[in-house]
Amino acid sequence: MTLSVAIVGAGPSGCYLAQALEKAVPDSRIDLIDRLAAPYGLVRYGVAPDHQGTKGVIRQFARLFQRDNVRFFGNVTLGQDIKLEALRDIYDVVVLATGLSQDKSLGIEGEELSGVMRAGDLTRWWNDHPFSREPEALSGSDLVVLGNGNVAIDITRLLAKTEDEFESSDLGLHHNDGFVSSDIRNIHIVGRSDAAAAKFDPAMIKELGRLQDVKIIVEVPSEDANTDRSQKCLEALRSIQNVTRDNASKTIHFHFGWTPQRLTGVDGRLHQAHFCRTSGEGELQLTCHHLITAIGFEDDASLPRAQLLDAAQDIDAGHINGNLYACGWFRRGPTGTIPENRADAITVAGRIANDLAAGRLVAGRKGNEQLKMMFPDAVGFEGWQKIDAAEIAGASSGRCRQKIKDHSQMVSISKT
Repeated sequence: MTLSVAIVGAGPSGCYLAQALEKAVPDSRIDLIDRLAAPYGLVRYGVAPDHQGTKGVIRQFARLFQRDNVRFFGNVTLGQDIKLEALRDIYDVVVLATGLSQDKSLGIEGEELSGVMRAGDLTRWWNDHPFSREPEALSGSDLVVLGNGNVAIDITRLLAKTEDEFESSDLGLHHNDGFVSSDIRNIHIVGRSDAAAAKFDPAMIKELGRLQDVKIIVEVPSEDANTDRSQKCLEALRSIQNVTRDNASKTIHFHFGWTPQRLTGVDGRLHQAHFCRTSGEGELQLTCHHLITAIGFEDDASLPRAQLLDAAQDIDAGHINGNLYACGWFRRGPTGTIPENRADAITVAGRIANDLAAGRLVAGRKGNEQLKMMFPDAVGFEGWQKIDAAEIAGASSGRCRQKIKDHSQMVSISKT
């Protein structure tokens, strides 16, 4: 008998899980449910617009929806359009793969000042996420990016690029004022860890060294690291420490081993960021007009994640209880790159297959048929293809697509 599976979240975790389930439970019918009218989640709305190679994973995900047993239900919001309990009643298996979208708080004095911005809010806006809000305009010459991970490097790279360097990206031309037309001259990347322990991908650091209009200032320890990964981090930093383009208009400064203490302002606006040495004595003060936090993500409280995980029967394998499972960042927290979700998906799919074989799951519910009756206007994959075609056709010169930001417009196009 066919196993009906609802995966809530059509981002990389959900798509990788659908792939894994097709192999682990060949006789299954899989529906990926998302509040957006477009699938692919973080790949579409989180990956930097100039990293089209990373977004290429969308092509393999698209092949999923061209099969008879996998369906996309866009414009359906769990908790608003349908309750979790109701979804569990009509499907044999429900998997939460909604990710984590809320920026973590710094928890320090001055965090509420004007000029303090969150990486997630900013990147969703730059990627034209339908539910993003326009941030305040970047102004002034000095900016701090707080964090030592790939998101911090993404933000730094995007803010340091020239117009020509956005060729073939999907950055809308309407965002130019926030990038190449900004007054930013100094970008300070500040992280708690030392250089060898930074969490960025070394390839991302080397990419900074290829920028056309920058000078890079970074001090790298002369000694070797004690792990392969740490050694690669140091080597990447050494490869960029002498980069100085002629007449460079922007300077990137790296500061390792500093913990934020407080932010101070004038008339409610950010003026200085204050740090202390993570490993001991020492102070650092940076004058800045903006500070962008890139220190990680947590859940947005749309689901009782903490409560569900605390009561989970085997969260390491992705099982919460009964027919409810979790995958990706929702399960394990905001760690790992997009490809690393594949291994996570294989683990969860294996647990579902084992539970089915052991009789702990019973197949037979008609989830797909019931969901179609409940949401006849949901955006299917054919509808998404119409949106996709409209975005590609509407691309400006030098861009690969022009994303449609208005959710209602996307739904309307999907029905034409």
